[in-house]
Amino acid sequence: MRRARIALFLVALTSSACLSGVAVASYCQNTSTGRVPLTDLGAGLYLGQFEGGLYPNGSNTLPDAQMQAGLAAASAIVPRDVSGNPDPQGGKVILLSIGMSNTSDEWCQGIGVPNCTAETFGDQAWADSHVNHATLDIVNGAQGGAPADQWESPTDTTYNIVRDQRLAPRGETEAQVQVIWLKQADAGPTSSLPSSQADAYTLESRLGNILRAIKVRYPNIGQVFLSSRIYAGYASTTLNPEPYAYESGFSVKWLVQAQITQMATQGTPPDHVAGDLNYTTVAPWIAWAAYLWADGTIPRSDGLTWVCSDFQTDGTHPSTSGDHKVGAMLLAFFLHSPLTQSWFVAVGGTTTSTTTSSTTTTRPRGCG
Repeated sequence: MRRARIALFLVALTSSACLSGVAVASYCQNTSTGRVPLTDLGAGLYLGQFEGGLYPNGSNTLPDAQMQAGLAAASAIVPRDVSGNPDPQGGKVILLSIGMSNTSDEWCQGIGVPNCTAETFGDQAWADSHVNHATLDIVNGAQGGAPADQWESPTDTTYNIVRDQRLAPRGETEAQVQVIWLKQADAGPTSSLPSSQADAYTLESRLGNILRAIKVRYPNIGQVFLSSRIYAGYASTTLNPEPYAYESGFSVKWLVQAQITQMATQGTPPDHVAGDLNYTTVAPWIAWAAYLWADGTIPRSDGLTWVCSDFQTDGTHPSTSGDHKVGAMLLAFFLHSPLTQSWFVAVGGTTTSTTTSSTTTTRPRGCG
């Protein structure tokens, strides 16, 4: 189904709970929404209209042409000096996160490895001997209070913060950023599928803009891997509850599909929602990273569940156990995907390649 171009609308970043400064208990009784994870939905239809699966035709496997392009991109990812020149001895490959507070929570919470909070992806990666600790540097560019609309232009302040407060203190530059994990959402969405004004389309459009901004800010970008939101059925605020967390999976699915279709049918107009995603000119190559959504306590086919204790009191941001779940899924993806092993796995490290498809505490934190 092709979507009509939707108008961008203003959203409020801060929930009422944040404005009042009062913590709101999670709605722990909301253990399921009845929705089916995209990875399990396959060729089935959400709302009788929207096909599941991570990739076209209800598949969870990256199409061969996109896989080959991704492998070619991986082969060009090499350690680089601060000017972006290949430097196998003293250079770095920077793996950067871009996103909002949940992204930061799950990725590291500090500015980067080794100074990441326990159980986050960065913490787990730092402790794993299979990970390339010689030339790979994992940096947290994600920022609390910075949803998708704050990353759409290459001149947005969020990118300057990454440059000046995340990379520069480590003696690193934008020219060394070659791989990005992108996880984004809109704050305060109000329209869900099947409406033609659904936030899923707004987010897809914004993600397309972000990819083009990334290409400008990071000239040596080779790969961008995307994830959508975790379960939000326990959410007690309007920041990004269900069904918007679930439907953000369609935003990513449609975005990746738009690039696959555009590159397979050269000469046809770009997708009218995602925009131009040509990875030889204006955008980086993209694919799914780990798919993170499961229907609360209902196990998806690989056993993933989300229980209330996996979240902080707002039911939206992950607790330590939630961070661990996301971190473990991301670590497994980067260790085992043939698209990432050449630069993520330590020299001499042994992991098994797979076909690319994909004690709780509450921490003080800012809203967003």
